[in-house]
Amino acid sequence: MIEAIDIATAEKTLYSCPQCGKADIKQRQREKPAYRCGKCGHLFSVARQKTRTVTTYRSVHGKRWMNGRGLLSGSELRALCDAPKSQLSMRPVRWERLRQALLDVTGQAGTVKDIAAATRLAIAGGHRESLVRVRVGQEAFREQLLREQGEICAFTGPTPAAALEAAHLYSYAESGEHHDYGGLLLRRDIHRLFDLGHVAVDTSSGTLDVALSLHRYPCYAQLHGRPLAVRLRPEHRVWLDAHWLSERPRD
Repeated sequence: MIEAIDIATAEKTLYSCPQCGKADIKQRQREKPAYRCGKCGHLFSVARQKTRTVTTYRSVHGKRWMNGRGLLSGSELRALCDAPKSQLSMRPVRWERLRQALLDVTGQAGTVKDIAAATRLAIAGGHRESLVRVRVGQEAFREQLLREQGEICAFTGPTPAAALEAAHLYSYAESGEHHDYGGLLLRRDIHRLFDLGHVAVDTSSGTLDVALSLHRYPCYAQLHGRPLAVRLRPEHRVWLDAHWLSERPRD
């Protein structure tokens, strides 16, 4: 089982044909020149080189690692993968297929049981482990909004800090950046509805626009047409106008 994946960057040297620029080159063992291009057939002694910054991934297994060396060959393992011809160094494989292959080789259920125990995802209490993406700087972004705006939901008014979230007025998933004046403090449920476009801001009137689908819920229906609880900066208005155009559902 992979407990975590360390992500970093590194410099990688890429080799290609000096004539056509393609990377499909083969090194010849006995003949000269040393290389032949699989695309254009050009023969050459020195390949073209260029360096590129790439993202690297290193799996971390910790105590859940079990040594299966010698049980299955590389070709047998590749055949069990979802994409056997993939060139990726980490490839998904179905546990049921791997389990049966191990049973066929070892004939010992004990070995398979040990490996299953090491890779089991369930944890006492009904939880499971998973790899999640964490927004770097999110807590600092929230603390900054609390200092600037206080314990106030921008749409509904005074709210305990524990119930407030730092809401980006744009898609953080796409940009990955915390822009100055690009967020407001929102109550958790309001934050969710804002992200879905069910609650938006009409900056021309400075009031909230609540989708018709929410009007059957009094706590949300009463927000429709209500002015915001905080004063907007010009930067806020730019983001909120973009949100209005892209996320607001058409009832």
